[in-house]
Amino acid sequence: MPIDATRAYDDSNIFARILRGEISAKRVYEDEFALAFHDIAPQAPVHILVIPKRAYVSWDDFSSRASDGEIAGFVRAVGHVAREHGLVEPGYRLLANVGGHGGQEVPHLHVHLFGGQPLGPMLSR
Repeated sequence: MPIDATRAYDDSNIFARILRGEISAKRVYEDEFALAFHDIAPQAPVHILVIPKRAYVSWDDFSSRASDGEIAGFVRAVGHVAREHGLVEPGYRLLANVGGHGGQEVPHLHVHLFGGQPLGPMLSR
């Protein structure tokens, strides 16, 4: 069910629990700013989620409260994961759902990284 991206952070969400080690995930990258792991219900041959390590609900929350170092570190982590998985060439898609209209289901900022095949149009027409 989509969430309201303006609501307070819920530290019982699944990504917060993964960060605390309460739930396992197939991790592919981790540094001081971000954690990347395989999606449990992949929508493409490569479907990796990248999340910031601190508690941010959405892009708006992250861009207004995170330090410059956190923002740069998160963006670099996304790029690193794409390179390490051979996605830069032939290409990949990044997707961040934000709020109810955007279809966000987990109230922790996350980026979906899709690749491994031609992905088709962004939205159905």
